Amino acid sequence: MFEHTYRNRTVLITGHTGFKGTWLSLWLNHLGSNVIGYALKPPTQPSLFELCALNTKITSIEGDVRDFDHLKSVIQKHKPEIIFHLAAQSLVRRSYYEPLETYSTNVMGTLYLLDAIRQIGGVKVIINVTSDKCYENRESVRGYSENDPMGGRDPYSSSKGCAELVTTAYLHSYFNPEHYEKHGVSIASVRSGNVIGGGDWAEDRLIPDCIKALMEKRPILVRYPEAVRPWQHVLEPLFGYILLAQLLYQKGPTFGGAWNFGPEDSSAKPVRWIVERIVEDWGGKACWEIDQGFHPYEAHTLKLDCSKAKLKLGWHPQWDLETALRLTVDWYKAYGHHEDILPITVRQIEQYEDRIKRKG
Repeated sequence: MFEHTYRNRTVLITGHTGFKGTWLSLWLNHLGSNVIGYALKPPTQPSLFELCALNTKITSIEGDVRDFDHLKSVIQKHKPEIIFHLAAQSLVRRSYYEPLETYSTNVMGTLYLLDAIRQIGGVKVIINVTSDKCYENRESVRGYSENDPMGGRDPYSSSKGCAELVTTAYLHSYFNPEHYEKHGVSIASVRSGNVIGGGDWAEDRLIPDCIKALMEKRPILVRYPEAVRPWQHVLEPLFGYILLAQLLYQKGPTFGGAWNFGPEDSSAKPVRWIVERIVEDWGGKACWEIDQGFHPYEAHTLKLDCSKAKLKLGWHPQWDLETALRLTVDWYKAYGHHEDILPITVRQIEQYEDRIKRKG
């Protein structure tokens, strides 16, 4: 359903060495795109990027989004028509210890990218990937919609809210839909929930923490067992990003602005529920316990209202949470058995594509 848009199309992905960036790069490569990646070295060891030898499949460029001249030169040289901006400092806890890096990467990095595009021209679609944590969190039981105010009580969440405001400012000031015939740029921001899937090794994230503990045969330490999050497989929001970019490419700024891509309400589960299912799927003597150490503030409840994407884009989650967890655990078990990770990862992408086609 995407090949006619993405085949032989040059697509730039910032942050392509990260977890979501690698999955997105593999999917677009699978669709036949000429993928240009711009990012720092893989943020973790091991990394999905290196396990899949992604540098042999796409044009991978090492660079910092805060290096304006380098970033601008890459865009000038490769002339991408579509850009997915994923480069970010994406960890809440780390943002407490490194607020300057968090704000400079997440806010100024977004600004540098948008201004490079403004100066160079030629880009048709920009998808800025932020976070569900960009919203002012009021611990509401309802899902946050795209019109809710930006906010954030920690540096990471605040930086993502700021990145949203920068995107909105550029949309109205330089890429205004009313003047589309002049600038030719369609821009959107996308917000998703807690993603899971094979190949995530980031620190202080639930699934990687669980897998590391299981592989090391020690109890899983859980910080906030009752915290509710909108869990979804990484391919779910990526499907939304790819679909949205296609519509922006085909129909211009009609589909610009902010979009939520989260799971169904039934997939908003407490951390405890997730950990217990992982322990059950893993088998053996796996177990978990509450981490009694000090932990910075995290929102207790966080859900997204995705009715806009469902109604206007025809986007819907394809896998329930049980399926997402099973596929994630299967991936890590295959890694633990030293299997070739690339075909396993691509096969899950193909399974997801088949699911889309079957559901229509």
